[in-house]
Amino acid sequence: MTIRATKFANRNLSAIALAAGASFSAHAQTAGDGWQWQAAMYGYFPALGGTTQFPSGAGGPDIHISSDKLIDHLKFAFMGTLGAKKGQWGFWTDVFYTDVGDSKSGTRDFEIVGHPLPDSVNGNFSLDVKTTLWTLAGTYEIGKSPTYTLDLLAGTRWADMSQTLDWTINGDISGIPLPGRSGTRKVDGTNWDAIVGIKGLAYIGGGQTWFLPYYVDVGAGQSKLTWQFNAGIGYQFGWGALVASWRYIDYEMKSDKPIQSLTFNGPLIGAVFRF
Repeated sequence: MTIRATKFANRNLSAIALAAGASFSAHAQTAGDGWQWQAAMYGYFPALGGTTQFPSGAGGPDIHISSDKLIDHLKFAFMGTLGAKKGQWGFWTDVFYTDVGDSKSGTRDFEIVGHPLPDSVNGNFSLDVKTTLWTLAGTYEIGKSPTYTLDLLAGTRWADMSQTLDWTINGDISGIPLPGRSGTRKVDGTNWDAIVGIKGLAYIGGGQTWFLPYYVDVGAGQSKLTWQFNAGIGYQFGWGALVASWRYIDYEMKSDKPIQSLTFNGPLIGAVFRF
């Protein structure tokens, strides 16, 4: 038997992070054959979604919880990337960590599968979701002109996910075969996946000031499918650029995984510095 948290969305998750490079980057125009590096400070404001199954540890019906009723705020977040290029070759890495969670008391926003919820029954629930995503890829420039740049990338993404649910059922549950009124369950998942993708930018007009950055990757391995998309608009200065984009990260796990899916979806704004 399982306790299942389904289709959660945190609409208030936000963070401001100092990042060594962005998942996209303004085209470095410095001369010479040395390494070209980038750094950025940005804010990311995603919604969080997904589906998780929590084993009850004993016989009894499933308990279904819509996690968007539980998770209302961010506890801690860190997001940073680092990228460099020398000639046509380069590398790109991204680390993304979030800890979100909340609790609700006296709520009836849950279901005990196969059993109607008596009028006197409510529950106290607490859900904590920790996620670390690390992407590491090599890049190769396959296109470059005064109007665009285009890089191929190939590498890996590591995902470490931990979710903890605490619950207490209040009221008369004598007619419901639950293993107990309260409990705590934690599920973990660690995945390695191979990824391939592209990243680059296209300039708008002839002045090379406005540009459209983009990044796409897709992969699989220990996950059934993972993919990421980031695209937006930027304005370039002598010191770097200001950018605004939309970033979406998606995980679909294999059927035997307790964490079945996970998504981050929202806007990103920031400043990119070249050196």
